[in-house]
Amino acid sequence: MRTSLIALVLLALAALYPLAFPHLLSIAIFFLILAGWATAWDILGGWTGQTSLGHAAFVGLGSYTLAILANRYGLAPWWGALSGMALAALLAWIWGKLTFKLRGPYFTLSTIAIAEILRLVAIEEKWLTQGAEGVFIFSLEQPFGFDLFDRQVEYYAALLYLVLVLLLVGWLVQGKFGYQMRAVREDEEAAQAAGINPERVKLIAFMLSGALTALGAAIYAVFLSYLEPHDIFFLPLSVQIALTAIIGGRGTLFGPLTGALLLVGAGEVFRNTFAEANLLIYGILIVLVVLFLPRGLIGAWRYRAIRRRYARSAQR
Repeated sequence: MRTSLIALVLLALAALYPLAFPHLLSIAIFFLILAGWATAWDILGGWTGQTSLGHAAFVGLGSYTLAILANRYGLAPWWGALSGMALAALLAWIWGKLTFKLRGPYFTLSTIAIAEILRLVAIEEKWLTQGAEGVFIFSLEQPFGFDLFDRQVEYYAALLYLVLVLLLVGWLVQGKFGYQMRAVREDEEAAQAAGINPERVKLIAFMLSGALTALGAAIYAVFLSYLEPHDIFFLPLSVQIALTAIIGGRGTLFGPLTGALLLVGAGEVFRNTFAEANLLIYGILIVLVVLFLPRGLIGAWRYRAIRRRYARSAQR
């Protein structure tokens, strides 16, 4: 009950943010989208234990699908978003079938390779993506009269996306499939002995993770209005998504949100305060968190709360 009340208060404050800070919407939109991406990544990387460094592939696929369908065929943006999600889920299924036989760092390396292949395809296939020149999104159909290029509309779309992903992941991890994901994460052989099919669980988790990432990418594409393969399929973007979840606390519902708040907020503060040295300070912050809080911020808080609870019960 207390957690629900806190969540409602935070949601109300987030809804009022554009009224209080109308000139700081761009950074807020990126924060919301990044938090949604990291939460989607955590379905695979945190709850199922399969570390991916190739989620920029889903970002690129979702973004370019919306742009191409809107520019060439005049389709409404929601059809572009749904098509991007379907393609991302299909890619994740094929990707998983090919790579889930690999374990540990080999799976992670394969995700980098596949994302890089898609980046090269986007550069070379000019007939489809206009290559390295990039593609502009000039106009979009206006749902219910809302201008999707308006920053306030984009902000609320990004907020709705994040809330949707959090609700879906919260519902997912509390059910049977959530227990199966955690069982696969802890020990695949033991999970298989208990009657769980690890490959099926990982495939479903990967497809959900990819589809939800592509949904956020559709909003990101409208936010940018210009897509270029080197930026959209960029390896550091995949790393940033993964780091956001890891630093916040992988395998926790609000860990990715906390990680996004820290990384985006710290990045903006350091950029304004330390000028050219901001990347150095930013990197040091990440190293310190990873070294001294290996469970992430929320993970460390939960661990200490559990230890205090056990200590109190032992004293009684």
